[in-house]
Amino acid sequence: MASQTAQMAQWAGEFGRDYTDRNEISVEELEERFRSRLGWTRTELNERFIGGLDRAARILEVGCNIGIQLLCLQRMGFTNLCGIELQGDAARKAKTRSRGLRIVQGSALEIPFQAGSFDLVFTSGVLIHVSPSDLRRALLEIRRCSRGWIWGYEYFSDRYETVLYQGRKDLLWKGDFARLYRESFPDLKLLKEERYPYKEGDNVDAMFLLSKQEDPHG
Repeated sequence: MASQTAQMAQWAGEFGRDYTDRNEISVEELEERFRSRLGWTRTELNERFIGGLDRAARILEVGCNIGIQLLCLQRMGFTNLCGIELQGDAARKAKTRSRGLRIVQGSALEIPFQAGSFDLVFTSGVLIHVSPSDLRRALLEIRRCSRGWIWGYEYFSDRYETVLYQGRKDLLWKGDFARLYRESFPDLKLLKEERYPYKEGDNVDAMFLLSKQEDPHG
């Protein structure tokens, strides 16, 4: 595994375990959380971006926590799903909560798979927790492992900025992650991006799909 950064130490330890305990929810609870926050369920958003993807496509989630996003995809009919998770307790819970998912403990800075192992690699609320000094390395690893598409769902801001999180200034950053991917790798093509303002407050989320090949919608 990659040498441990200050952020990795937090997520791998008690801080990360507390996060996992707070977010140990069901798929139904996930759907309601999205609906109440954005007006869309997570499945509805997924369908807008990867609804046309072959259900046998090889998919990797980087930072899967307890595997709730993977379980959501499984309910959509996807059958070849894998996740990596830094936090040991979360990885163990993901394994016990799921059937038919492959869960591996690992880091976004050193993904334990060969180049091009997956048709699609995605993150959901993970890049926001990667330090600016490590972000390009994480993006590089995600790109390396994908042979087709990169999919993301992250907090959005026009400018890359630090956000106070759980009383700390070194654990969350928001920005335009689709743009950061393309600035790092000009060969990536932006196929689709949508931004979702919260019903309450001024937060905005972004979902985006980047391509190393053709659009999965044909």
